[in-house]
Amino acid sequence: MDSLTVAAIGPVGSRLFLLQCRSGDSRLTLKVEKQQVGVLASHLARLVHELGRSIELDQDLSFEEDEPDWTVHKITIAYDEDAQRVILVLEELADDADEVGRSCRVSITVDQAAAFAVRATQLVEAGRPPCPLCGFPLDPSGHVCPRTNGHSPPVR
Repeated sequence: MDSLTVAAIGPVGSRLFLLQCRSGDSRLTLKVEKQQVGVLASHLARLVHELGRSIELDQDLSFEEDEPDWTVHKITIAYDEDAQRVILVLEELADDADEVGRSCRVSITVDQAAAFAVRATQLVEAGRPPCPLCGFPLDPSGHVCPRTNGHSPPVR
């Protein structure tokens, strides 16, 4: 795998999150949820930390704008000790229970995983700030907090 990167396209509050895998001349662009990106970044950061290796963050994280090929439903993370590579398996949710969705296996270096985790965390944190009471995003047009039953605005 030459690269794995992430992008957030559109205005804050209605961004489209995309993962992009490139190997040679082939490219696969996948739609993901913001929460998936955040959890993936967190897990990769923890894995990189546990491995305790020096990390080279100077990776190519450029994103070539493209329409998503399909939507990711499930992400599995593993570490191959022999190859010293991080393995991601990205799976599509099938429309029909009898149908098998598409999947993609991505093998990246620990350095690529670290750089991805940093970039993904930056994108997720660049969104709307969370409500201090309920954790849902604060919308500039107003926020009806379920913790206050909508009676008072959250206190910052």
